[in-house]
Amino acid sequence: MATLAHKLDRRTRAGELYELKGFGTVRCIACALRCVIRPGRRGVCRVRHNDGGTLMVPWSQCDPTEKKPLFHVFPGSDAVTFGMLGCDLHCDYCQNWLASQALRDEAAGVGPRDISADAIVELAERRQARLVVSSYNEPLITAEWAAEVFRLAKQAGLHTACVSNGNATPEALDYLRPWTDAYKIDLKTMSDRGYRKLGCTLEHVLDTLRHAYEKGFWLEIVTLVVPGFNDSEDELRDAEDGCCRNIPQTAHAGSRDRARGRARFRVRRQSSRHSRGLGEHLLPGLQAATGRTGRLPRYEGRTEPEQR
Repeated sequence: MATLAHKLDRRTRAGELYELKGFGTVRCIACALRCVIRPGRRGVCRVRHNDGGTLMVPWSQCDPTEKKPLFHVFPGSDAVTFGMLGCDLHCDYCQNWLASQALRDEAAGVGPRDISADAIVELAERRQARLVVSSYNEPLITAEWAAEVFRLAKQAGLHTACVSNGNATPEALDYLRPWTDAYKIDLKTMSDRGYRKLGCTLEHVLDTLRHAYEKGFWLEIVTLVVPGFNDSEDELRDAEDGCCRNIPQTAHAGSRDRARGRARFRVRRQSSRHSRGLGEHLLPGLQAATGRTGRLPRYEGRTEPEQR
C-alpha cells in the first residue's frame, strides 16, 4: 500500500523557489528554514523533496473548500479557501493539524483530493466569492501552486490572500507579491524560545512582517492565545506594542486539546485589554456581544493597498 508521502509525490511538479548547490543538492527558499536537501531527501515540511537534483513541490491537491473572510478585507464577503498537506512548523496546538501534520502524525488520517487551479477559480465564481485564499496548512511551502491559482483568480477579477505562519523568505514574498493582495500572519508568540519550540525563530517572523508591509501586501496579524504558552500579561502586551498601529491585529482563544478545540472566554477577556482598545479593534466574539465594530483601515480592492 502506498504511503501518504508517496501519494503526495505523485502530485508534484518541479518547483521554482530553490537554488542549486552542486552535486545534486538544492537549497529550498520557500520558507525561512532554507533547507539544504540532498537527492532523495525531504525538507522539514516533508512535502518538498529533491528528485535527482530537482526540487519537487506539491501540486493539484485540496482539502474541502469553505468560506473564510479576513477581518478587514471586504468585510462580510465570501472566500473560497484551498489548502494542501504539510507544514514547516510543528505546533502541538495546531487547529488544522489534520492537514498540516499529516506527514508527521499517523493519527491525522487525511489524504489528498485532486483539484485544478481552474476548478478552484470556477468554484469561487460560481459561489460569487470575492476572495480566493491559500490556508489550512502553510502556503509558503506550496507557493508555486498558490501562484498558479492566484494568477487565474486575478484574471477572473478575484482578490487573493495567504494565511501564513510568517516564516517566509524575501524571495518567497517577491514571488507571491504580483498575484497576492493580502497576507495574514499568525504571530504565535513574542518569545524566541517559544518559536524555537515550534520550529523557527521570532526574528524570521518579525522580518516577514516588516518585509510584507514594505512590499505593499495588505497585512493583518492574528494571535491564537493558548493557555500556558503565550497568554501572560507581558506576552500580550509585547505582541501589541511590537506591531504597527495601522495593521489590524486580532486575538483568538485557543486550546492545547486539539480533539476539543474549545475556546475559553476567560482568555478572550484577558487578551482584549491589549488589543488597542475596544473602540479601535475588537476580538472576534466580543464584536457580536457589544455590537461595536473596528475603526482600522479596510482593504477595498485598491491596486496598492493604503496601509501606511
